[in-house]
Amino acid sequence: MPNASTMPSEPTTSVISGTSATSKSSGTAGFLKTRLPLVGGIAAGSVLLLAGPAFAHVSVQPGAAPKGGFATVNFKVPNERDNASTVKVEVTLPTDHPLASVMPQPVPGWKVSVTKTKLAKPIEMEGEKITEAPSKVTWTADGKGVEPGQFQQFPLSIGQLPQDADQLVFKALQTYDNKQVVRWIEPTKEGGPEPENPAPVLKLTAAEDDAHGATADAKGGDDGGDAKTAAAADTSDNTARLLGAAGIVVGVIGVGFGVFAGRRRNT
Repeated sequence: MPNASTMPSEPTTSVISGTSATSKSSGTAGFLKTRLPLVGGIAAGSVLLLAGPAFAHVSVQPGAAPKGGFATVNFKVPNERDNASTVKVEVTLPTDHPLASVMPQPVPGWKVSVTKTKLAKPIEMEGEKITEAPSKVTWTADGKGVEPGQFQQFPLSIGQLPQDADQLVFKALQTYDNKQVVRWIEPTKEGGPEPENPAPVLKLTAAEDDAHGATADAKGGDDGGDAKTAAAADTSDNTARLLGAAGIVVGVIGVGFGVFAGRRRNT
């Protein structure tokens, strides 16, 4: 009979190889278990950070209008709170370039008032001297207001837009039913980061060739151009929301996959 020293060593080698493979498999499972949920969570968190600001600020839409004409704009006010409703919105009109004509469109469930101020320097509009101009528009809820998870648009017909300015800044105050007031009054510097509470800004573009088209809305004519621009702005905003929601779903799936993978390895 062969002695122990001449026995083949293959079984011993197989045991060692099996132990090594098991160790590597366990290490891989542990890595997946600890890393995948973390990666998924980071992805979801990043998407939330990117998606949030897309519809959080009070803004004016459309964001641009021709110089020297009249325009219909909407002040879009979203509710940023989950435990309070917006019950009052105040928009201060620019005094460095006063607007002689400001006409609010009725909004169901809201009362509106326009405050006028005497001008230090009279202005002329269509051959008429104007000595006072609107300085503030206030909307007050006559009911529940803008509830959590909702937004409201407040339309204004404004004019005549100045020829010697590139933008108009409208400072706004948003009041909640818990008495909290958010002041959307911070200027946005070109090329700089967006402030926490930026004031709504209307960019002024080169005047249109057809002056009638620029002033039609103030005289009760066709304002289809403004409506199309506003619709485009809303479409862009909705696209941002959809992209943000899709990113959130991807992040959540990543988290779920990580948890499932870890549980499967343990079983």
